[in-house]
Amino acid sequence: MRLTAEGLAARRGEDLLFSDISFDLGAGEGLILTGRNGSGKSTLLRVIAGLLRAERGAVTWHSSGDGPIRAGEACHYLGHRNAMKAELSVEENLGFWKSFFGDFKGGTGISAAEAADRVGLGGITHLPFGYLSAGQQRRMAFAKLLVSYRPVWILDEPTAALDARAEATFADLIREHLGRGGILLAATHQPLGLEGMRELRMTGFAGVAGEFGA
Repeated sequence: MRLTAEGLAARRGEDLLFSDISFDLGAGEGLILTGRNGSGKSTLLRVIAGLLRAERGAVTWHSSGDGPIRAGEACHYLGHRNAMKAELSVEENLGFWKSFFGDFKGGTGISAAEAADRVGLGGITHLPFGYLSAGQQRRMAFAKLLVSYRPVWILDEPTAALDARAEATFADLIREHLGRGGILLAATHQPLGLEGMRELRMTGFAGVAGEFGA
């Protein structure tokens, strides 16, 4: 399976934010976006996830035996907000996302209780999401990725509000995802504790759209 971007460009208002972004990621590969605030990292992730329309270019998902499909169908997106309702319990929130997304071809999600255990918060899924601390809420938002299967994880500043222990748990879950043939795209200002990731340094309005680094 492969996630391919060809000649992506996007605008912010009247100005071209980035252009000519291309990459090709296969099973088990990851791409980390770096760069200053406003350089286009979040915009690029949303374009790849199908949440924003590109000015130019295309993003395509390819899997064995199938023709190319719209990439957003194969993606989980975790943005700055946790996308959970404060008044509902954790179990109700995770149950909603499990039912809403279902499973993409090739894998199966786990139960809400199992997902909470995997992020180190088992036994509190009966609590309203709004009762949790900021760090706990972020961890439960990450559990949302586990209850339904998607081969591509798109993460925008995923370690925000996490302590060192939670960051280590988060890194382990990503390694497992990649080890099972998943694909990762993440924007971050701080190291994620992952090895072998490709890097795309975004420069935004400064001129060139991005630069690949080792």
